[in-house]
Amino acid sequence: KLFDFWGEGGKLEKVCTNVVANAKITEALLKERDKQAKWNGIPLLLQKLYEHSHPNSDFSQCQSILKEISPLLSMEAMAFVTEDRKAAQESTFPNTYTFDLFGGVDLLVEILMRPTLITQKKKQKISDDLIKDCLSILYNTCICTEGVTRRLAERNDFVLFLFTLMTNKKTFLQTATLIEDILGVKKEMIQLDDIPNLASLVSSFDQQQLANFCRILAVTISELDTGSDDKHTLLAKNAQQKKNLGPSRAEVNQATLLNIPGFIERLCKLATRKVSETTGTSSFLQELEEWYTWLDNALVLDALMRVANEEAEQSSTESSDESGLANTSTRTQLPQSMKIMHEIMYKLEVLYVLCVLLMGRQRNQVHKMIAEFKLIPGLNNLFDKLIWRKHSASALVLHGHNQNCDCSPDITLKIQFLRLLQSFSDHHENKYLLLNSQELNELSAISHKANIPEVDAVVNTDRSLVCDGKRGLLTRLLQVMKKEPAESSFRFWQARAVESFLRGTTSYADQMFLLKRGLLEHILYCIVDSECKSRDVLQSYFDLLGELMKFNIDAFKRFNKYINTDEKFQIFLNQINSSLVDSNMLVRCITLSLDRFENQSDAKVAEVLSECRLLSYMSQMSMRMSFLFRLINIIHVQTLTQENVSCLNTSLVILMLARRKEKLPFYLRTLQQMEYTEKYPGFILNNFHSLLRFWQQHYLNKDKDSTCLENVCEPFTIARISHSNICLLVTWTLPCICPRRLK
Repeated sequence: KLFDFWGEGGKLEKVCTNVVANAKITEALLKERDKQAKWNGIPLLLQKLYEHSHPNSDFSQCQSILKEISPLLSMEAMAFVTEDRKAAQESTFPNTYTFDLFGGVDLLVEILMRPTLITQKKKQKISDDLIKDCLSILYNTCICTEGVTRRLAERNDFVLFLFTLMTNKKTFLQTATLIEDILGVKKEMIQLDDIPNLASLVSSFDQQQLANFCRILAVTISELDTGSDDKHTLLAKNAQQKKNLGPSRAEVNQATLLNIPGFIERLCKLATRKVSETTGTSSFLQELEEWYTWLDNALVLDALMRVANEEAEQSSTESSDESGLANTSTRTQLPQSMKIMHEIMYKLEVLYVLCVLLMGRQRNQVHKMIAEFKLIPGLNNLFDKLIWRKHSASALVLHGHNQNCDCSPDITLKIQFLRLLQSFSDHHENKYLLLNSQELNELSAISHKANIPEVDAVVNTDRSLVCDGKRGLLTRLLQVMKKEPAESSFRFWQARAVESFLRGTTSYADQMFLLKRGLLEHILYCIVDSECKSRDVLQSYFDLLGELMKFNIDAFKRFNKYINTDEKFQIFLNQINSSLVDSNMLVRCITLSLDRFENQSDAKVAEVLSECRLLSYMSQMSMRMSFLFRLINIIHVQTLTQENVSCLNTSLVILMLARRKEKLPFYLRTLQQMEYTEKYPGFILNNFHSLLRFWQQHYLNKDKDSTCLENVCEPFTIARISHSNICLLVTWTLPCICPRRLK
């Protein structure tokens, strides 16, 4: 009667997991039902496997049984990875489902872990081939049958046990692939400290294994994404931080990695290794086996077959004549391109790990190490030949994609490279390692010509650690940035990387270095002449333009020379006004710069002030009030995020400047009048008052460094956005939102 439950889901599952161990179920009965249910003999094979895997057995028969099961499951797994994602999800995979239903997954876990559970002095020895077969079958079942991966992820003992299997090079790839799959669905992040002998494990890896291991590390050092927009609001983040007072598991894991001797040095060597330096395997087909586990549903099956066929042809048609050599040269072209792509995939994972570590709590420690190990000069040497190489006609692309798709390895490597540059340069003096010695001398010359002191970081930069060659990494980036097509997905990341170089205390020399290379004109062309429509790209351009022009009278002069007609200026204003969330950093830059220029008595400054359309526009009180009104109106405490909180900071800058000129009461009363004009008294100032209160709680009453926010206006320019200033604004806004107090 057991098999009458077939198709009734839950009832059957509860019973079938013990079928393989139940002696009352005869072989004849299983065979009879097998034909009707089309189980392909899987329950019978599992019953045999159970019988030959008792604690006192020698596992000699287990491997032959698994060899029969494996093809049944691998066919379905291959179908899954070569189908489109949507089609694969809608497909059914009866063999893997049956294997799991009859307890196959639990049985393989028991077989793998049995040596660790036996207390006898002489423990059972499981062969490497048996371990590989068990791991491969488990992985195939995970990707084809829903819920198996999550079930395995709930067993912490099994997850940690898998790491011990990585010490064996023969089982490393299968183990790494399964671990990555399991950690990807695990609800709680594992702690790397719990892995037995982690430091010795990592030190035992060769470079190829370490690159694969980085795929696993990426899951353990990145903060888990909640997947909900509501969770990303600053209010939600504050609430979460109150619950979690200590460092997160990701931060603890980052610290654990940094304590492993030689870890960062090896990552830097991997990231900067040339393709010609790769040690390679004895057979390229061996490398392709690694690719299959590496690319996780991405490698095209026919590409594998093409290379396999070419390898076979080379072996069967070896010849010493000229035509034979020519044919061999032609045939080796594809494997070489795949070897390059293989190296690209390695570098992707390594750069990601380095990028995350650069953004973590130990940022300064990581900076010191990657500078010492010459990561930046190494990447500079790879820029043309690998990172920003030209696509060849035979370049490998992923299944269902093309060379320009954001998912291709080439594109992903470029984006990861740009993210690394952004993290490396942001508010850190090591950013000057992106230049070569000649370019550093150019910065010094700019400072001397302008009769201003050299930046200390430029003077103190170790010249032995900077880029070599004719151009530094920053200059190379500017060159490809200006050639980028209008529809390119790289524009956003390129602008972010260059902007990070300018962040921090404003450096006239840094700005002029970039202005001389035509950066301002390129940005304006993209904003005005190409009329860019992408919100993300526009935001990155506005942010970069703000850093490039801030307090720089030469930049405003260049701006006015390019935007030389009313029509162009109107297009520029339309782009700014189309989304203040995206352009508010530029508005802040113009406001701050205008305030400084108005307090200078230089003839050149006075000339630019009188001629520049942008400065004249912002000098109008009505325009500043319009910006202030809209900046406050588009944000609310409940919707504040890391992306739009800059609107609040920009509105604070405008009001701090007004206070310096003793016009703060006038600004607040004008806002009140604008409320009445909109026939909704109090809706602006009530909202602003709530925002100010939140600002106090978020930035000033917590254990975090808010120096960059307090100095957002630069202390030598105007009063800082500090606790006393915010308290003053809170006090001033109260009479304006409370009619009785106003009287």
